[in-house]
Amino acid sequence: MIEAFITNAGKYGEGELCGEWLRFPATKKEVQSLLSRIGVDGVLYEEYFITDYKTDIDGLNGCFSQYESIDELNYLASLLDDLDEWDIERFEAAVAHGYYANSVESLINLTQNLDCYDFYSDISDLDDLGRYLIDELGYEKIPERLENYFDYDSYGRDFSLNEGGRFVKGGYLRCDGDGFDRQYKGREDIPDKYRVFAYPDEKMPIREQLAMYSMMMSAPAADYRATPERADR
Repeated sequence: MIEAFITNAGKYGEGELCGEWLRFPATKKEVQSLLSRIGVDGVLYEEYFITDYKTDIDGLNGCFSQYESIDELNYLASLLDDLDEWDIERFEAAVAHGYYANSVESLINLTQNLDCYDFYSDISDLDDLGRYLIDELGYEKIPERLENYFDYDSYGRDFSLNEGGRFVKGGYLRCDGDGFDRQYKGREDIPDKYRVFAYPDEKMPIREQLAMYSMMMSAPAADYRATPERADR
């Protein structure tokens, strides 16, 4: 669901792009291996930043910054992996709406509050909305003889204005913001099993460390994966 191009910040400042894609959810071993390959060792180079993202959820890329926490991204991706197809639709619709979708923290909370959202799929306009509310959900009982004269468009408009909903890609979304429970307040709330950031093992044999640094110093920058489109921005 989420991939991030992790970049060695120190080497980037020296004019060299050393980075690699990391797919979430990830394991601690995968993170350590990646950091080792791009030279973020916690000694000579300690900092990383993220130059690009890939995700199959529309609009999600725009919610991320260059300086996100690997642990938070891993926690978010793990929570998304646990959602069923219907909840993914609601999540995607909420991101498109902009409800609680301006940071990784808010997105984590969003995954835990999807019951606050009603998403009516395949609804594209007010007339569709009015017909769905009446014909499918039974909000009103329209006598059969009056069905051809009923103004479904106006009914949908009134509902939308009163409920504060919005048309998004794939349907119509409404939210009960009063019921939103902000359970996640920061990195201290990440359960231990989702904490995967760790520098490469300092106990790596010195011979292996020297071989790794020798390879990094002698190899062309292009060997450290293709430059992402936004790497120079």
